[in-house]
Amino acid sequence: MSTCATASRDLSEPLAGTAATASTWLLVEQPGPWGTEALTASRLDPAVGRALERAAEGTGVRVALIRRPGRHADLHTGARHRVFVAHTRPGRSWIRTTALDDPARLLGLDFAALGAGDPGGLTLRPRAPHELHAPHSPAADPAAWEEYTGDPLVLVCTNGKRDRCCALLGRPLAGELAASGVHSTWEITHIGGHRFSPTLVVLPHGYAYGRATAQGVKDVIEALRSGRVVTDGCRGRSAWERPGQAAELAVRELTREDGADALTVVRTEGGARVWSVTVEHRDGRAWQVSVAQLAAAPPRPESCGFPLGSPARMEVVGIRTARRPAHGVRAMAAGRL
Repeated sequence: MSTCATASRDLSEPLAGTAATASTWLLVEQPGPWGTEALTASRLDPAVGRALERAAEGTGVRVALIRRPGRHADLHTGARHRVFVAHTRPGRSWIRTTALDDPARLLGLDFAALGAGDPGGLTLRPRAPHELHAPHSPAADPAAWEEYTGDPLVLVCTNGKRDRCCALLGRPLAGELAASGVHSTWEITHIGGHRFSPTLVVLPHGYAYGRATAQGVKDVIEALRSGRVVTDGCRGRSAWERPGQAAELAVRELTREDGADALTVVRTEGGARVWSVTVEHRDGRAWQVSVAQLAAAPPRPESCGFPLGSPARMEVVGIRTARRPAHGVRAMAAGRL
């Protein structure tokens, strides 16, 4: 049985403030088996995987492997790799995509620019010498990065080598979504929070969800098509650090605001397990949210096979209005009270 997910669910462990932190996601298609550290334990060249990890460090970019749901052929050669780059900050979110024969060309990306949300960072390493006389492939050139305009990408964590809950609960969910017509569904190697399985992240908005169901995911997609966010089961927006994730969701609960891009975390101050987070609305309102890091009790496994522990959780301990909108702005704003 899925030990860590069952324990977390039975203890009603809060989901808010538990999403992985990433302003930008780099997703590389790699069918076949994935190991615990998938970037260096899959059919992707491990040297390329290590280099991508190093290049992304400290930039706000998170690198992960993806594959289509279903049975995965153990492909060694000849496969082209679909690649997505997605930036998640509100009002500036975007997805670009291309396909490559050689993922090593991604080492030409400007990771710092991409982490800051600048699509100008979408450069590629020149073709390797052995590729220079290969048939021309427009999709392998920098200019071939295309704007992705389909439904939000749904990335379900399914790596059973990382945690068995992700395989036992995540893979059936990914399969059910794909079979029911959610064609933007992909499996992903790791987004953290195994004990909240099945868990997923939706791009480009970056909202993560836990204890997900197929109908719940469909509701999330339908809402995002009209620029709204579903907060039920939401773990937070990956653009923010975890105190900011909890603060944003608390303001949404207080104000009933569901505009996906209506709120921005503009400042997080403090530390040592206590933060003051400033959340602004696009209509000019702002809130100061006090967030404390507490130890979850009673002890529970953070991941299957791990000893009992007390994972950190973000607790909102206070919210106060910091600023009201200028006269007339509120009436024009798209957000709700």
